[in-house]
Amino acid sequence: MSEEPAVNIVQRDLTAWLSHIEQLHPKAIAMGLERVRLVIERLALVPNFKIITVAGTNGKGSTCAMLGQIYKQAGYRVGCYTSPHLLRYNERVRINGDEVGDADLCTAFAAVEQARLGLAGGDEEIALTYFEVGTLAAVWHFVQSRIDIAILEIGLGGRLDAVNAFEPDCAVVTSIDIDHQEFLGNTRESIGAEKAGVYRASIPAICGDANPPQSLVSYAHKVGADFKCIRRDFDCETSASGWHYLVNQQVVYALPLPALEGDYQLMNASCAVTAVQSLQPVLPVGGEAIAAAMSAVKLAGRFQTVSESPRLILDVAHNPHAACVLAKNLKAHRVQTSHEGHAKAGKTIAVFAMLADKDIKGVVNAVKDEVDYWYVADVDHIRSAPASELVKTVLEVVPQARIKIFDSAADACRQACIDMEVCIDRNENDKIIVFGSFFTVSNVMQYLNDHADIHF
Repeated sequence: MSEEPAVNIVQRDLTAWLSHIEQLHPKAIAMGLERVRLVIERLALVPNFKIITVAGTNGKGSTCAMLGQIYKQAGYRVGCYTSPHLLRYNERVRINGDEVGDADLCTAFAAVEQARLGLAGGDEEIALTYFEVGTLAAVWHFVQSRIDIAILEIGLGGRLDAVNAFEPDCAVVTSIDIDHQEFLGNTRESIGAEKAGVYRASIPAICGDANPPQSLVSYAHKVGADFKCIRRDFDCETSASGWHYLVNQQVVYALPLPALEGDYQLMNASCAVTAVQSLQPVLPVGGEAIAAAMSAVKLAGRFQTVSESPRLILDVAHNPHAACVLAKNLKAHRVQTSHEGHAKAGKTIAVFAMLADKDIKGVVNAVKDEVDYWYVADVDHIRSAPASELVKTVLEVVPQARIKIFDSAADACRQACIDMEVCIDRNENDKIIVFGSFFTVSNVMQYLNDHADIHF
């Protein structure tokens, strides 16, 4: 048990706290809710607000961003807890879209630490992971802040994720695909069973996967959840001026397209609207607030254009399912009408780095037809796939691939910008896409923030 005096707990700054909580558990990921529930009990942590939990292989962050924006536009005080962050830990904990400050996060970490150490009641110390401490601290802060609703993103899976220790008023599963196999299993059925664990008896259980695994559907029915699935109970369709949200094939709302780019965002938006509709009796929201939210929503790293000359796009796609969506977006932008009225095909440089435990070959396969040049880099992370291994995989899929190797994604991006500027056959549809990992995008975002020669 730690012998650190309680008074010292509150004297750490945020950097020191983050360093401290990284070392509390021997494993970065330790599935299970027993330890988290014990600390919740010690904290007497009872949320005094409504909760929507959001799980899924892809689309969680976008759905959380839309939900947060909808409730903000409706005049509610809304907390959002998401992960991972790109530049600052504070990105994970927001109220009405604003990052929670360092001092408030430190106070929350101190409260969780005191409970974890058992200082108040002489209890035994409980080891928690970085994510578990962060989850408890976020919810503790939300309780102190007297919010109306919290949007809580599941970190991994669902059933055994720390967020699932809190009882939701609505639970969303956006999509189910292969990822995190070492924790969730190697099939959509096994992964679906884990994600279905966020569903509860009699509460709205929303699914944004048009072809959900039977394991997820069966679990929802087994526990008696109020199950609603896209394409069956609710749907979306594009219109001349935006899109329509439908229930039982009837138009409920005519809405502007989400500010987040990509056709798949309509499915995420449909899940968000369905969640809002399910809580209308307790948190009423008008159609005008939903429409305003669609236009106002923002989320870094989701096919995000951060520069126009050269065109630089950031996307955190890191599994085959997300890479297929990325490829579709790239294809849509490869040929666009020029200012002179002619359609011109653009070139695409990929700044590419991934973690070794991801399906690298599956990702390369998904985007291979939309990439002309590969600028491959290492990721500054213990789980990084060496650039040499990435090159080997790219060449297996695309034997004639044109590849350059760099020490970091930032170095690769800098050179890609230079090469794009001096290209003799440059046209306005040329672009650079940075993708493969949150860490890849983070490295480039940090570079853009630190250098004035490329405007962010």
